Amino acid sequence: MNKTLLSLALGAAFPWSALPALAQNAVPVSKPSAAPAASADETPERVKSLGVVTVTGGRPTSLPTQIPTTIEGVTREEIETRINASDSEDALKYLPSLLVRKRYIGDYNHAILSTRASGTGNSARSAVYADGILLSNYLGNGIANGTNYAPRWGLVTPEEIERVDVMYGPFSAAYPGNSAGAVVDFVTRMPTRLEAHVKAGYSSQPNDLYSTSKTFNSWQTSASLGSRSGENNEGPWSWWVDINRTDSHGQPLTFTTATLASGVAGARGTPVAGAVAGLNTTNTPWYILGTGTAYHTIQDHAKIKLAYDLTPTITASYTLGYWQNTSEGRSASYLNNAAGLPVYSGPVNINGRSFTLAPTAFPLTNDSQTHTMHGLSVKSHTQGVFDWEVSASLYDYSKDQQRAPTVALPLAAFGGAGTLQDQGDGRTGWNTLAAKGTWRPQGDGGAHIVDFGVGRDAYKLGIQKSNVGGSWVDGPALGSLSQVSNVGGRTETLNAWVQDSWRFAPKWKTVLGLRYEDWQATDGFTATTVASTLPYAKRSESDVSPKAALAYQLTDDTVLKASVGRAMRYPTVGELYGATSGGALSFINDPTLKPEKSWTGELSLEKDLGNGTARATLFHETTKNALFNQLIPGSTVSRVQNVDKVRTTGVELAYTGQDVLMKGLDVGGSLTYANSRTVADAAFPAAVGKWQPRVPRVRSTAYATYKPDDRWAFTVAARYSGKQYSALDNSDVNAFAYFGASKYFTVDLRVRCQIDKQWSAAFGIDNANNYQYWNFHPYPQRTYTAELRFDL
Repeated sequence: MNKTLLSLALGAAFPWSALPALAQNAVPVSKPSAAPAASADETPERVKSLGVVTVTGGRPTSLPTQIPTTIEGVTREEIETRINASDSEDALKYLPSLLVRKRYIGDYNHAILSTRASGTGNSARSAVYADGILLSNYLGNGIANGTNYAPRWGLVTPEEIERVDVMYGPFSAAYPGNSAGAVVDFVTRMPTRLEAHVKAGYSSQPNDLYSTSKTFNSWQTSASLGSRSGENNEGPWSWWVDINRTDSHGQPLTFTTATLASGVAGARGTPVAGAVAGLNTTNTPWYILGTGTAYHTIQDHAKIKLAYDLTPTITASYTLGYWQNTSEGRSASYLNNAAGLPVYSGPVNINGRSFTLAPTAFPLTNDSQTHTMHGLSVKSHTQGVFDWEVSASLYDYSKDQQRAPTVALPLAAFGGAGTLQDQGDGRTGWNTLAAKGTWRPQGDGGAHIVDFGVGRDAYKLGIQKSNVGGSWVDGPALGSLSQVSNVGGRTETLNAWVQDSWRFAPKWKTVLGLRYEDWQATDGFTATTVASTLPYAKRSESDVSPKAALAYQLTDDTVLKASVGRAMRYPTVGELYGATSGGALSFINDPTLKPEKSWTGELSLEKDLGNGTARATLFHETTKNALFNQLIPGSTVSRVQNVDKVRTTGVELAYTGQDVLMKGLDVGGSLTYANSRTVADAAFPAAVGKWQPRVPRVRSTAYATYKPDDRWAFTVAARYSGKQYSALDNSDVNAFAYFGASKYFTVDLRVRCQIDKQWSAAFGIDNANNYQYWNFHPYPQRTYTAELRFDL
């Protein structure tokens, strides 16, 4: 298949009337049953039969109607009862094998999702959707080239979530190779009657690390209103408006350091006190000289959703999302001179050794961002022979700027020279277009359900960094002649896919799928000055990824299921072209990067226990040309590279139960073991046999919620992650240090009270045991939360 055929399929010649719909979401049903007919506004439903989940409903979602692999989920009621949720990603906190690297409330630039066989540096190996709209940021991978590529969690608030489903592994042909880790699918509220909600939340984190001892507080407020038109709320229109404001102060995240070996013995430099002695990740002695970045972020979120029933079985939906962020990153020096004044730059003397501090040793940043999101879909939901859906989405960096001084503090606090990094004004964003269908052949007794579709995903990246005139705080960019760097490019993927769910015997079911992708990268360039612009040649590649799953009903309550799938994860624009220099961290791109090629398999045993479910899953993944972004040892420069082969084998156990041992006691937990290693790397032999970065050997979750009556709910939950590394060669043996990735064990508490029909309140403590742990940056210490909510 070529691009011309795919373009025709997306055009007017496509037989839209013959397409079926993708489905909806809902509460899990353990025992086999037939999928009911669905309407656009009914409670979403998810039905499991022979180990394959069938999704029904009329509202937009990314999920195909047949899900052939392990799926876990959490509902709105469970989130409200169990989780101290300040951000949408908190909904995933206790699901098996997942970790979001959230460092503070409102973390907009580093909150990356890790999964069974992917660490927190690989954001491009998972897929996050909300109401069918892509939130994952495939402009890059992880944190690189002075920007970030975490999912756009801020476009969903906890209060609007109806449920979240997580599909593990690349076993559905409906998704790109980025699904190698997991697919997260948020379904947000769409009211069937008039409803209104208001919530206020507060958190407080006393933090004590090195010479910082301070309490960091955050406020959040949200309100939402929605309804459905017509008498008895049976009209064709439904609408929803949601607004949210976050005002958050986070703990210091980066630190200014100097190894003892970098100092020169002697009396040169200003004598200073206050440096904190310690060991870095390789156990090399160093000094912590002060903090580098602590964010104060103010974020505004607004969303409007509209839905209109064109006919009783065809619904059109539109979503407009708005996210605005104003953030200040501030530093503080631990160093003081003889007069007790802080020292920020120049030659200093610490215990008889001389060090020279650059003007930007203690950096400042001001971020200003406005992002908009649009989503449009039209879908049928007859649950008959044919259903269909067409959808489009657009994510635009309307404004995205970061300002930073190049002069030293204390002058920098008031102004002075600096730079402006800009990727807004149409430079950066992505858009998607898809047509999907479901065919349920008549005459075969429902033995076959065929999902299929075609689509296009396009990404553009443009990052220009320039010196500014006047003050770095508000001065204009001086233009191309003063640019520090300018990078950009585009990628595009056309796809076509099909999968058939086939019940070929009373106790057997298989899902067979195939995905075709045609990828290209164009218009790539990097430049440090206008005269040094380096253009890159166009690249393209086409691949086919087969998928297969087989389920067998061992007994009435036990299913055995095997799945296998291939995934192609193509290099992102940022990895190919995003070279930067001149900042605190620099990045080296590689326009010749190869795509990741993964084969993943799993074998699961699922058992319905009556009042709960238990699952055991063996999983295996082999990835060739794995893409990693790594710091070059002894520098602040990172580069992206292909690793020849990484192999992961592991086991995952999961359990959920209701009314366990006593009425009102719900418990759940998971335990994951992963042996994930680099098995071939010709470019870096020292990595062979070492653990994959940021994939712990053991991780687990557990929770218990006791509801003595309809008013009260008491929850205790815990999370554990074992030893891990950040470097490919595992040279970072001291994980409890800046740049390290440490083990952790945290305990969370929550008490919720339904005061009356409309008012509720909750109090919680995250990390109640105050465990100090790291993932390059320090995680939050003990944090107290409180919230008050009104529901109409």
